[in-house]
Amino acid sequence: MASQRFQIVVSDFINDSLETEKKIVGDIADVIALNAHSESELKGRIEHADAIMLYHNLEIRRPTIERLERCQLIVRCGVGFDNVDYVYARSRGIVVANVPDYGTEEVADSAIGMMLALTRGINFFNVRMRETPDPWMYSTAGKLFRLRGRTFGLLGLGRIGSATALRAKAMGMNVIFYDPYQQDGYDKALGIRRVESLQELLEGSYVLSMHCPNTPETKHIIDAKALNAMQDGSYLINTARGAIVDVTAIPDAIASGKLAGAAIDVLVDEPPAKDNVLLAAWRDPKHPAYTRLIINPHSAFYSEEGLADMRIKGSQACRNVLLGKPLRNIVN
Repeated sequence: MASQRFQIVVSDFINDSLETEKKIVGDIADVIALNAHSESELKGRIEHADAIMLYHNLEIRRPTIERLERCQLIVRCGVGFDNVDYVYARSRGIVVANVPDYGTEEVADSAIGMMLALTRGINFFNVRMRETPDPWMYSTAGKLFRLRGRTFGLLGLGRIGSATALRAKAMGMNVIFYDPYQQDGYDKALGIRRVESLQELLEGSYVLSMHCPNTPETKHIIDAKALNAMQDGSYLINTARGAIVDVTAIPDAIASGKLAGAAIDVLVDEPPAKDNVLLAAWRDPKHPAYTRLIINPHSAFYSEEGLADMRIKGSQACRNVLLGKPLRNIVN
């Protein structure tokens, strides 16, 4: 009797020949790319999947999970897994796993790169000199300060937060973090300092870098009130999840001088709506955010190596589950 052949569905984001996936699972499964951009596009196309590889262009919620007839695994090919109802999936006997380490170095590098572009005036000068090259002087950015000895704060100390902390520490910065869920001892292992409250983190950080997941507890954890608690002339960087920062508060914080700059890699809606308040300020030559705000299109994770890791490790998870082998990085 011929062995069972499985079906693996790549729901979104990846839409090529799938050679990477086929090298790993092609002997046991057919791999199909749906290239969906919303959950509604999955209807009638995903019900017979034995495993699903989910990226970040859409969500998989209860109505979709209810229709799955034989799915054993939904693997979120990335770190965050808030775009899948992993609790309900578990009640249906479907394992949800993620790929938590694929872009650790890339996101940490991006966070530090954004910090440097802001604090050294690199972004300001690049924009300002293009628009108004006279005077051709360093002083147009206002006062810039040496980073060594300044405090770099992290909200969240997981893999990426830890990698970012080490980079900031190597630059001579004093590194602090707030993460009530991280066990004691990580601060000592990394040679950084834990603070006991969000307020202490906000008040103490010259640069605040976001590295926490999107949960009901962290939604808009950085809002107008939180920004107001920060030092005058401080900096905000978000390479984590869009919903954890209320970006509507950023333009006013920059205009008032509370923030000397901000860098945002992730937004709630991607691509953002045309009337997005943050983008309006960013595009307005008359607004201070025009030279002091960096917006990237959810790109901090990306490198050719990191993208390959997402695909390879996601495919390996599918193979292990379908063959009854142990699975790593289960989140439910």
